[in-house]
Amino acid sequence: MNQYNPNIHHRRSIRLKGYDYSQAGLYFITICCQNRICRFGKIENGEMILNQFGQIAYHEWPKLAERFPNMELDVFQIMPNHMHGIILLKNPVGATLAVAQNDDDMWAGASPAPTVSDMVGAYKSLVANGCLEIYKSNNETMGKIWQRNYWEHIIRNEKSYHTISEYIINNPAKWNDDKFYKI
Repeated sequence: MNQYNPNIHHRRSIRLKGYDYSQAGLYFITICCQNRICRFGKIENGEMILNQFGQIAYHEWPKLAERFPNMELDVFQIMPNHMHGIILLKNPVGATLAVAQNDDDMWAGASPAPTVSDMVGAYKSLVANGCLEIYKSNNETMGKIWQRNYWEHIIRNEKSYHTISEYIINNPAKWNDDKFYKI
């Protein structure tokens, strides 16, 4: 595998330059499996049938709201090789307070409000770890579950929200036309 060389590998961010992804708003997220491998199940008769890995992906998404108090989750859909979801970030009440204690003293420091990227990263990690447990129990090698990045779209109005929500809900029924479709 070639190492990253900034002179020949020109990775550019797909995020909106200068945008604060910790600010309140609605975000449409799409996270794809590495090489678009169908790891989470299959579509039958227009409905998503989750396998054991899909069950992990499905159950870890709602848990994010427990981990990130300034986040609410809206519609989401696990697909065979990707997932879609809408995240609502609420206005954080300033910075969160991180407190740790060791044997001798206690320290406190402010940490910035979590970003969409923090939330997606946590989700990807939780799903990968859950799937890895299954692979290990079967004495198998997993490989990478997720591709390196994710797609997001800032939802700016109610019409866009409704269009995206319908797309997510109806995605299994339109699987054969999906740009992520792979047999």
